[in-house]
Amino acid sequence: MKLNNIMKQAQKMQAQMMQIQENLAHETVEASVGGGMVKAVFTGQGDLVEIKIDPEVIKAEEKEMLEDLIAAAVNEGLNRSKELANARMGAVAGALGSMGLGF
Repeated sequence: MKLNNIMKQAQKMQAQMMQIQENLAHETVEASVGGGMVKAVFTGQGDLVEIKIDPEVIKAEEKEMLEDLIAAAVNEGLNRSKELANARMGAVAGALGSMGLGF
């Protein structure tokens, strides 16, 4: 009987995790660098959906700085996307661990 309950709980948590993954596709995080000169927007699944660049930094002599800012915004956005996914999945994974399933 106890094993049956554990299996039901595991199935329920699996469904919750699938729903969280689906929801993460619709949630976004934004990273802003260079005092807002470059912004990157990502979904909770880590997809880059938008780059915003302040027109003031679009100058030939500022090319290298702009490239650095874009790379920094993308990296920061990816980190925030991962943090969002971990936060959403953490509750379910913690519950699985408390059931003795070692997650």
